[in-house]
Amino acid sequence: MKKIMPTKVIDSAYQSIRNVLEQARASAYRAVNAAMVQAYWQIGRIIVEEEQKGKERAEYGSEMLKGLSQKLTKEYGKGFDESNLRNIRQFYIIFSNCDALRHELSWTHYRLLLRIEKENARSFYMLECISNKWSTRELERQINSLLYERLALSKDKNKVKQLSLKGQVIQKPEDIVKDPYVLEFLNLNENKNLIEKDIEQALIDKLNKFILELGKGFSFVARQKRITVDGEHYYIDLVFYNYLLKCFVLIDLKVGKLTHQDIGQMDFYIRYFEKEEMNKGDNPPIGIILCSDKNEVMVKYTMLNKSKKIFASKYKIYLPSEKELKEELKLEKHFIEMERK
Repeated sequence: MKKIMPTKVIDSAYQSIRNVLEQARASAYRAVNAAMVQAYWQIGRIIVEEEQKGKERAEYGSEMLKGLSQKLTKEYGKGFDESNLRNIRQFYIIFSNCDALRHELSWTHYRLLLRIEKENARSFYMLECISNKWSTRELERQINSLLYERLALSKDKNKVKQLSLKGQVIQKPEDIVKDPYVLEFLNLNENKNLIEKDIEQALIDKLNKFILELGKGFSFVARQKRITVDGEHYYIDLVFYNYLLKCFVLIDLKVGKLTHQDIGQMDFYIRYFEKEEMNKGDNPPIGIILCSDKNEVMVKYTMLNKSKKIFASKYKIYLPSEKELKEELKLEKHFIEMERK
């Protein structure tokens, strides 16, 4: 009687073969991508060198791009319109060192990076994109939410420069805090009368995206973490652990203005965690109060002003315009500078 091979054996073999094929496809994609990036760099070099051969040629630069676009499109199809040829030319100008091109980045990544005018910011996004393996969609979202500016807000000039040379380096609590946090991915209606539970549920539903917004080193621990003191129960909205800082990060959500009660409550949570929840080797916990409106006067005259463990940050449930976000960052920077004086 012929024996029938167990299904689990076939499934195991299938999974192994599938892994081989997926790795081969990924390798092929990376190789093709690297080759195309190199090709676009070479095309950019040819265009720039032709334009630089004399004043007369430079004056006819737009006509040359138009002529090249027509010929290349006819022979190679889409991808060589005048707009893309301008991008390719700009690519060579900005990334003039061919050896510095990174194989981890696709042409679409580079096109997004070309939009960034400031060299320091561009370098930061490139490093973070490679370090965090951002997709092009994730890179675009981080650029649009002004991640670089939000991280650079409270840093001095030397540390801002470090962002462009090393990316985001996590060494102390302040390094993981952003202000504001942009939560547009929750798709919440800003005109609706939201309560904390609405935002909390939305964050849990989009936990992967929230962790991306939180930044490096975060892992989820608990929602509505219950702590009990003298028979009274208290609930912390969200608890994370940051393995780079080796500490718990407690997050409390607040709709409306920050109050001194909110700050006192977070201080209580942190003190409890220090005594009851910390493990050997852990650093003291950090508290972040996410509020829709941060009262700067309240910050100035409470423990939050001097605390290295408790932070208050605004959150936005929509992606602000670049102008709006820059105005907000400018105002926040003003308060920081006033505190330093």
